[in-house]
Amino acid sequence: MTAALIARIAEGAAHREAEGIAPFEQIAWIKQARLGAHRLPVAEGGAGASVRDLFDLVVRLSHADSNIGHLLRAHFGTVEDILTWPDSPRRQRWIARVAAGELFGNGNNELGAKHAGDYGKSTTFTPDGDEYVVEGAKYYSTGTLYADHTFVTGVTDTGVPVSALLTLGAGGITVEDDWDGFGQSLTATGTTRFEGARVTAGEVAFPPEDYDRWHLGPFYQHYLNAVVAGNLRSVLDDAVALIRSRRRSFTHGSADLPKDDPVLQEVVGEIAALSAAATAIVLETADVLAGDDVHEAALRASQAQVVLHDLGLRAATALFEVGGASAVKRSANLDRHWRNIRTVVSHNPVRFKNRAIGDLLVNGETLPDNTYF
Repeated sequence: MTAALIARIAEGAAHREAEGIAPFEQIAWIKQARLGAHRLPVAEGGAGASVRDLFDLVVRLSHADSNIGHLLRAHFGTVEDILTWPDSPRRQRWIARVAAGELFGNGNNELGAKHAGDYGKSTTFTPDGDEYVVEGAKYYSTGTLYADHTFVTGVTDTGVPVSALLTLGAGGITVEDDWDGFGQSLTATGTTRFEGARVTAGEVAFPPEDYDRWHLGPFYQHYLNAVVAGNLRSVLDDAVALIRSRRRSFTHGSADLPKDDPVLQEVVGEIAALSAAATAIVLETADVLAGDDVHEAALRASQAQVVLHDLGLRAATALFEVGGASAVKRSANLDRHWRNIRTVVSHNPVRFKNRAIGDLLVNGETLPDNTYF
């Protein structure tokens, strides 16, 4: 069932991206199939998938449609968080919603924050009877436009960090599709505004007693690695299709038909190796994330990101070595892979990753304790 759904999502993905057609229909299929419950235990209405299974799913979804694989990041991350909650009516309520196919978006980042990862200091939760009134604006709200609920961080009127799940479509919440990145253009990574939005007091969590974000850091970062690996599979698909379709070669080429040219065959073989390596790295690292050593998971996810950054961009560039000048036509849309990979790996620059890893190995300095590492 899942394979058939992914194949259906893949149909027309390049066209949707080229024409700016938001994948609302495809997300509706995902909700109907309850794919968002992939990690829930079978007893709680899910598929009982392992962490490795989930990352394999993300690779396959990103292969089918890079935007869809990416925009589900907040959902699967939020589910991972909910799975750690102690048994309570709140946990049971949200597990049931996930099992029903409902999806989560995110409301974490603020453009005015001093540091990426600051805990929503400009978004306020003000007590009002048995509710809180939420005011603020979030950016990089990837996936929220397509979701049913969104995970929001902020502070109380006394400056205490809090978080809550708010249901979209309720009064006071506006999701704007104003993301203008040159890649991952259909992820709706734009603005979410909260103007008098309300949430019951029982839905508001106060860290560190009720909420621990540290364990999610490696998960969220490695999720992007899986998106890159899925993109590499698409690069390989297009490389094979491109060389098979070409009928003209260069006078100084090695064969009359490009598909028979050993030089071009070598390029396709290289892209295939890069793609296979990317998937292997993602799945092996997922096994580490499934363990209890969060610091080791952060190290391995970061090292994977450094490698995937290079493998992805290298493969996306090599694709054009398979084609002639026609490969750069806008109508061919082959540049989408480079743009998408470049956008994904820009979320968290590898230079900072390398420095922190080097400081760990040389000086024994612990890796940063936040969701951006």
